[in-house]
Amino acid sequence: MSISIIKPKLDNLANEIWKSAERLRGKFKAYEYQGVILPIIVIRRLECVLIDWREKKAEEVRKSRPKLTDKELAKLVKELELNPKQCPFSNKTNWTLRKIFEDDPALLEENFRDYINGFSKNVDDIIEHFNYRATIGLMVKNNRLAPILNQYKELPLGPDQISGLEMGYVYEELLRRFSEQSGDEAGEHFTPREVIRLMVELLDIPIPDRHFSIYDPAAGTGGMLSVAKEHLLDRATTAEERERVEKFLTIHGQEISPTNYAVCQADLLIKNDKQATVHLGNSLIPHDPHSKEPGDQWPEVKWRFNRMLSNPPFGVTWGGKDGYEKEARKLEKTRYRAGMPRVNDGALLFLQTMLAKMNPTEQGGSRLAVIFNGSPLSNGDCGSGESEIRRWILENDWLDAIVMMPGQLFYNTPILTYIWLLRNDKPASHKGRVMLIDARKQFEKEQPALANKRNRMTDVHRKWIEERYNKGWAKDYTDEYVKIFPSEDFSYHKVSVVFWQTDEHDQPAIVTEPYEKAFTAANVKKELDFHESDLTFRVRVMAKGKEKTVEFTVKTKHNAAKKFTEAMGEADETLSVEWTHRHYVADFEYIPHGVDIEKFLKREIAKQIIRWEETTKDGKPILGYKIRPNKYFYRYQSPPTVKTLLAEFWELERKAEQMIERLSK
Repeated sequence: MSISIIKPKLDNLANEIWKSAERLRGKFKAYEYQGVILPIIVIRRLECVLIDWREKKAEEVRKSRPKLTDKELAKLVKELELNPKQCPFSNKTNWTLRKIFEDDPALLEENFRDYINGFSKNVDDIIEHFNYRATIGLMVKNNRLAPILNQYKELPLGPDQISGLEMGYVYEELLRRFSEQSGDEAGEHFTPREVIRLMVELLDIPIPDRHFSIYDPAAGTGGMLSVAKEHLLDRATTAEERERVEKFLTIHGQEISPTNYAVCQADLLIKNDKQATVHLGNSLIPHDPHSKEPGDQWPEVKWRFNRMLSNPPFGVTWGGKDGYEKEARKLEKTRYRAGMPRVNDGALLFLQTMLAKMNPTEQGGSRLAVIFNGSPLSNGDCGSGESEIRRWILENDWLDAIVMMPGQLFYNTPILTYIWLLRNDKPASHKGRVMLIDARKQFEKEQPALANKRNRMTDVHRKWIEERYNKGWAKDYTDEYVKIFPSEDFSYHKVSVVFWQTDEHDQPAIVTEPYEKAFTAANVKKELDFHESDLTFRVRVMAKGKEKTVEFTVKTKHNAAKKFTEAMGEADETLSVEWTHRHYVADFEYIPHGVDIEKFLKREIAKQIIRWEETTKDGKPILGYKIRPNKYFYRYQSPPTVKTLLAEFWELERKAEQMIERLSK
């Protein structure tokens, strides 16, 4: 079911939970709110699952052993609960949030801690990553434990009352609000479920008949992985197909945020999904067991995956004092050998991490779907880390398609996004080609908006995109919203060129002008190197208390320093400098790959070319790579006529007069 259909219910629940966060104001700082609220939600949801399990188990046991007393039945059910083979998690106490709140108020903290400590190890791991035991002390100190328990003791959060999909939205909506309150701009943009569904469908994940793996290096609260599996189970039309999904599909993830990790682990625990594993740690750095910060738990030397999908955080800094540049650079000659992007945007590190974990083509290959903002498409000049990464991807023919998505799809950012589809198993019709799909109009309005999410994609919009991706490779296919390019069309030569500017008579210009740079021997030599022709300097100086003008001409770079020293030898102070030189202009030209460079320069510059040189790496010319989808789908729109503009103006004037008239009554 679409989130948009049930969102009034979810909004009400999120708002109800948010009230408890608002009650913390004045007692807790804004950044501490989520540390109080999220754990109690998770605990209550786990409690609802346990209560439901106990009731069903008691009913089951009662049928087979009807003579048991209530006390004997409760004892037996508890024993079964504590058996991991019977119940995926447990609590050895008989407490619930309701019982704790209704018991002796003087024992509130003691009983609550007893309850928390009674959970099985897998739940204790979640509580530890929330750092909740320390938070309980703060809640007691600020007299907030009782109100929080009172609010959550009966909140209906069981899976039969709110599904995992719905709960995922609630978690992410609350995390968004916490982020806003604390002023956090960490670049986390939770992915709408309809966008994840589109990515999953574009990846064409099959109902497996052998082991099949899915991976997300920035798992967040687990939405990508959960939707991928749910989609496969929805597609399974028979019990046998569903059994194959459960048996053969494994999902793998990693998340750097302890809070998101804890939420994700709780969701997996409730589902009792033994084929899913999510680790805490930084996917972009190697794992060092002696380091306080865990690194990549799925290193490519041991792990490869059939499908990968992710929404890495946008614009997150990985360098500087707050980053992990030193650790990431340990992979510079292996995983990141194509290049390192700028330190304030690690998006392309995530992409290289995923590409490193592709299955070899002889083992079936791999396919990836990843969401980026516009930066990875075109940031960085020729020879930069970003350009070199794009060059590596395109020259290896891994980029399959890019889908331009509508704006304002995400819950907490209006930013434009793009889905990149990559694969190392391209069929013949895809080889050497890249498809661009303009899906910016494939949306409808959210009514009302979910936070900053003002647009949504429906099944119709997703099918529109999928149809074009699947059918658009055919030679006879035509659609104004689909364009296919050879991979090399995104490459260019960056050429530094020096040409001789012309005067008003269209003749090579000689100019005399003030010299604005520091007047030193080194700079004079640089000017001679650049112009490769005579340079005349007229220098007004103070020498022995008198003002005079010194003029000298430099002819070769070898005597530039000597000439300068001779001319300025007696000067005490330089008052002004004027020089005469050929009017040479240095510029850069970006020339499409495959175009004759000399002919291009002569045609485009139409001046006397003095010299030109391509950008090089290791002494060899290199190509730059940029992808600019907006350019390829630009559609000219004629400006409105004067008549139309005047009509609009007078209509606005009429409405303004009506408003003034109503206000004056």
